[in-house]
Amino acid sequence: MTTRGETLQLATRGSDLALRQAATVRDSLSSRRLSVELVEVETTGDQIRDELIHRLGKTGAFVRSLDEKVLDGELDAAVHSMKDMPTERPERLVVAAVPERAAAEDVLVTPDGRSLDELPEGATVGTSSLRRKAQLLAEHDDLTVEPLRGNVDTRIAKLLAPSLQQEHQERHEAEQERKGNAGDPDTDEEEEHPYDRTVEEWFDDLTEFERRAMERDPDIEYDAIVLAKAGLHRAGLTRYVGMSDLDPDQFVPAPGQGALAVTAVDGDLALDIKDRLDDPQTRVETTVERTILEELGGGCVAPIGVHAHLEGGVVHTRVRVLSQDGTEEVSVGRDIPAEYHIDAAQDLAAELAEQGADDLIAEAKRDSTGADDDAATAREEDEE
Repeated sequence: MTTRGETLQLATRGSDLALRQAATVRDSLSSRRLSVELVEVETTGDQIRDELIHRLGKTGAFVRSLDEKVLDGELDAAVHSMKDMPTERPERLVVAAVPERAAAEDVLVTPDGRSLDELPEGATVGTSSLRRKAQLLAEHDDLTVEPLRGNVDTRIAKLLAPSLQQEHQERHEAEQERKGNAGDPDTDEEEEHPYDRTVEEWFDDLTEFERRAMERDPDIEYDAIVLAKAGLHRAGLTRYVGMSDLDPDQFVPAPGQGALAVTAVDGDLALDIKDRLDDPQTRVETTVERTILEELGGGCVAPIGVHAHLEGGVVHTRVRVLSQDGTEEVSVGRDIPAEYHIDAAQDLAAELAEQGADDLIAEAKRDSTGADDDAATAREEDEE
């Protein structure tokens, strides 16, 4: 294990987004005089490519493998997207630090920047998140919500593939028509040149990401997809798409969305990491969110959004629990005292349960692909 003055080995998944997120943690610790080396670890979630998130087996499919390396003493600490983390933690393992949070909101992503209200009736929206699906259907029951899984770049590529392929086809046809009309004096010059570049020149100007996207053959053509704003920015993909912010009061984010967590074995190293990296505001906000999720007990299979924002001595908290089809819900907005935020979050969860959240969660469990509580998860792992 690492001691002061040595290099801390930090476990991370190997996806581009995970590496970018881990790099921000590494850089923050390095700026505080702690040497850090990133170590890639393949997880259960990475190994299963053809299953939706809620069929991966148990919560934490993208978390457990990293934490096991830490508990076994092979690595010193691990960095996670906080919303991927199960509320139950292994004994001896603690959340050593919660760095300053990025944006918690969801965004609607389209090739041309349309908002949710501007989508046509019956538009196809992609997400593998039960929470996002339920919230979309609750607000716009005319939408068609289809499953979509993969890293952020994979999801964006699947969204862009049809439009890139269509433009390529249109340019190719226009170029063939121009060649066929060459030498014909009756052909209108403007019709002869609808594009200012050849297909080859257009293709050469595409980025490597756009070329890979165009080569995809997606099973479903999406009009839009929903992603976490933080993940899209961290992945550096905002220039390829249009984004429309979704109102967090309606589209309540997942508990911990936008936040990272560094786990370590309880002890001196964990305290050292906390001193260098922990952000008190983010710690309070995510504690409120995850406490409510844990008390409700439905994070595995129920569409639950919880968002907390600390302002002064008050934590503004919004919770939305829905049926999987979005037709029923129990929701509340509440200001709770920061001084007693854990107790207040527990009380709020109990109130929601009495109002019917327990019934919605129980129904979701019954509907969860016929599996038992431990055999299905709707957690939004890899959804950033």
